[in-house]
Order: sequence, then C-alpha cells, then structure tokens
Amino acid sequence: MTDQHGCAFEGCCPRRGDSVRLIDSPMPELARCLTLFQYVQAVTAGPVARIDQAGSYAVPSLRGDAFAVRPGEIALRLDADGVAAAVVARDEGTGSVAVRLLDADGRTVHQGRLLSEGDRLLVGLAGTVATGSPGTERPSPATELAAWENGDQLAQLDAVLTDGGIARRQAFDRYRGEHRPIDVGVIPSVLDHVCSVGLPIGVAVFAPAAMQACVGRVHVTDRTVGGRVFAAIAESSVEIDLAGVRACHLVRSTAAHGPTSALELDDEDGRCVAVITQFGIVGEQVHAAWEHLAASLPDA
Repeated sequence: MTDQHGCAFEGCCPRRGDSVRLIDSPMPELARCLTLFQYVQAVTAGPVARIDQAGSYAVPSLRGDAFAVRPGEIALRLDADGVAAAVVARDEGTGSVAVRLLDADGRTVHQGRLLSEGDRLLVGLAGTVATGSPGTERPSPATELAAWENGDQLAQLDAVLTDGGIARRQAFDRYRGEHRPIDVGVIPSVLDHVCSVGLPIGVAVFAPAAMQACVGRVHVTDRTVGGRVFAAIAESSVEIDLAGVRACHLVRSTAAHGPTSALELDDEDGRCVAVITQFGIVGEQVHAAWEHLAASLPDA
C-alpha cells in the first residue's frame, strides 16, 4: 500500500515532470476552500488502511469542532496543528492535478485529485508562495477539547487525530467507558455480515493529522490471500491490510443514540488506523442491530 519511499499515496513524492506549488492559505480557510471543487477523488491513507471516495467535499471540520458524516459527501476532519502545508501537484505527463495536504515531515496526509477541467482551472487561481517564505506559518486558533477519559465518541476520535491515539492507548486504563480487546480475525466476518444483512455502518480512516469518514451500506466485500480486506461502502472504498493490524479494541462511548460501540484497529506502533462504528443519528433498529453484533464479538 506504500510506494518505494514509504508513502501511502502513489506518486506523492515529486518526480521529474511534476510541477508542485505551495498554496498560501491558513486554516480554517484552507479547509473551506476544498468545498469549491465540484468533483474530486479524495484519499486518506496510511500503510495499513486507506479510504477512497469520489464526489464533493462537505465543509471539513477541525479537531474540536462539531462533526457530521452525510451520505454522498466527502467528510474530512483535520488537526490544524498537524497540517503544515498544502500543495498543488500537476503531472506534466498526464495532466492530472491534485491538492495535497502535508504534515511537518512532508508526508501527504490527504489528497484530492481534481477530476473536472473546471476544478483544474480553478486551482490555478489559488495564491501561492515559495516554500519557507516568511509569514507562511500562522498560529491556529486555540480550541477547547473534551477529555477523552470521560468524553463522547467525538472526543475519542479527536484523541486519535492528535497523535494516532498512542498517548490515549498507553493510558487507556483511565477510560471510564466500556472497552475490551477483541480478536482481529473477526473483522472480515463483521464486514461480510453487515453486507449480507444490509446493515449500514460508518468507517473512519486515519493518517497523521487527518481523518476521512464514510457511512452507508456495504455493497461488496473481498479479501486476498495476503490478508487485505476490501469493502465498498456507499460511494467509498475501504482497504485494510489485516497483516498490519496488531490489535483491535471494542470501545463504547456516548453518541447520538447513547452508548455506541466502535471497533478500533491499531497498527504495530499502537496507532489507531481505522474505526468501524455508527456515526450520528441512525434508525433505532440499526443502532440496536449494531450493538447486538458488537456484543457477540469474541475477546482477543
């Protein structure tokens, strides 16, 4: 799932023939600018998990803000302190154009490939500066964050967004909600089951400083001999490399319908790479069916 440089995005490192331009726009203005594009292929990925959706952006939310995942919209949540830059990358050979959000190490944490000619023309109007020019760094607005120890579902997601959830996992004995480790091997069966019975789910995939989420019914699932699991969820596709998942935790936290279960998948470094759950307001029967499924999962 990574290229020869260890990047989770194919071609994310500049190559000969690539044109890269830095966008001069601070948060949260930069996040709102993404909604100007009519049709993009949005990807958030790491070495273990990847989510891919074509469509248009909902207004991206920042850590600490309200968050909603609606069918048909690309839902992106960002840690403003962790997104160091945004660039426009044009492949001079193919003409493809992508907007990339980068962390402090220069890694692509989210990419929106522009699929319409109108969007490619629009991005050419964005203000640019030279990399490292004075004034390009602006302090992000301070946000009061809920403590994850006794926080709701969104507090748990934001705790993961800060550092992959490493600090949270290391101190998880302080969590006041219900939680237990479960067998990683049941994840393909969970996806197969919700697909067969038509139970909608929500999935969030994390990269450093970025989270992209989707909701809907699972249309099809697949897996490879090497342990990769695929699921088509509404307008999105999700890929998880189970060989890179070292632990899975079932965590219950307060959400729209009360205590709601989430399956958190961790990599070998203790970073949460993906979450499977119910987001927001769903039908009571959907919530009850999900909780019944979660309660039946075996402990690790």
